[in-house]
Amino acid sequence: SSRASCFRFEIAGAQVGWIPPHVASLLTRFPEVFSPPHGGAVAPCPSLDSYGRRSEAVDAVLQTLRQEGSLTCLKGWRDEKYSVMPSFSDPPVMWMERAATSLFGVRRYGVHLNGYTVSDSGEVSMWLARRSATKQTFPGLLDNVAAGGLAAGVGIKHTLVKECQEEACIPAAIAEKAHPVTTVSYTYEDEEGVFAESQFVFDLELPPEFKPRVGDGEVQDFYLLPIEKVKELLATDDFKPNCAMVVLDFLIRHSFIEPDAG
Repeated sequence: SSRASCFRFEIAGAQVGWIPPHVASLLTRFPEVFSPPHGGAVAPCPSLDSYGRRSEAVDAVLQTLRQEGSLTCLKGWRDEKYSVMPSFSDPPVMWMERAATSLFGVRRYGVHLNGYTVSDSGEVSMWLARRSATKQTFPGLLDNVAAGGLAAGVGIKHTLVKECQEEACIPAAIAEKAHPVTTVSYTYEDEEGVFAESQFVFDLELPPEFKPRVGDGEVQDFYLLPIEKVKELLATDDFKPNCAMVVLDFLIRHSFIEPDAG
């Protein structure tokens, strides 16, 4: 489905996502939770007038759909709550299970870290991770040295430091030196739904002698690669797509790719 055929997902009059037609038709089975589509929009019933009421009622619907087993994305249920809000600076209007956010086109937020080293001669190399072969999403592909989603009620820097420790065994004392540099945003869709994501990106110069170590098993290995090799890999299918965007942004910001480069 293209955006033109999606329904706006609205809460308290504000748009918080995009609902594909096949999902909107499923939601009509739950009239006590969702009002019928109206004016190109789907909204929770007016009686669900608080953060808690909306969250619990929608979660009950999602649990039912999960048990029915017809939606592939719900088979990857994470038990992770993500905040739903019109924009990042707005107060959340509800929480939603991470695995279900694509059904509603709710924007997800995360953190990504570019970890790099600078040699005595000024040569820059970048640490990349190879995702575990058992990951639910994009198994075995190249990734940033640390990254993770922003759970409801958890801060950006706290999430970054936590992911650094859990995924790459980067101590908090080092991780806290990371610099916030940019946000990378994108939207894509597949047969399951709409994925609207924004990643808060940090750069961290790691000591030359430091080596990331596999922590929680989400990564199978780490590689320290010269920038030229990183450029080569970016042109292959070996990168998780959003991580490739984060690395590409790093290369542009640090002038490793020039505007006139073909």
